[in-house]
Amino acid sequence: MIITYYGAEFFKVQFGETVLAFNPVSKDSKLKGTRFGADIAVVSINHKDMNGVEQLSFGERKPIVIDGPGEYEVKEIFIEGWKSQSSYGGDIKINTSYSVTMEGMTLCFLGALENEKALPPQMLQSMEEGIDILFVPIGGEGVLTPSDAYKLAVKLEPKIIIPMHYNIQSADKSNLKTFLKEAGEENLKAVDKLTLKKKDLEGKEADVVVLAES
Repeated sequence: MIITYYGAEFFKVQFGETVLAFNPVSKDSKLKGTRFGADIAVVSINHKDMNGVEQLSFGERKPIVIDGPGEYEVKEIFIEGWKSQSSYGGDIKINTSYSVTMEGMTLCFLGALENEKALPPQMLQSMEEGIDILFVPIGGEGVLTPSDAYKLAVKLEPKIIIPMHYNIQSADKSNLKTFLKEAGEENLKAVDKLTLKKKDLEGKEADVVVLAES
């Protein structure tokens, strides 16, 4: 599995020939976006900064779009979405938080989650079996603050924590600095991509990985 970050909450997850994308930036957004072909597009919130599925069609590859609560199975990938909420962009909107199981690993993508109370108990119960990789927003202003994000991340007990959304408001890096300070990782360096196999997760407990924006 190879995870690449394109800023905001936009990730590309590739395993073999299959490509999955989370919260792609729309061409109508003021944020920087990118375009590539994906098999599956997972969208947590209907906002132009995160719903750009039109950017994921390339050549003959057009994505299957998953954009709300429910249970899905695509290409032997199991996805479950739970309804939460967010006030990102100023208005209260539905935000869907997802778990994605593939290659024997479980990814939890919180999307633009506003606060821990917005997570339904059913999701927390489902996650009791363990999270391998947690994607958590840390930007404030409609999503989790850096401090609340770290507290929730630790509570969910993932093996790896990947922060996101910290660069969405401006070039100010204070949100990321605050989050890393909470984690005791002030000197942590960003990596270009994260390449993982199931065996690489052995012994990891809430390890923070910062991905550089591609």
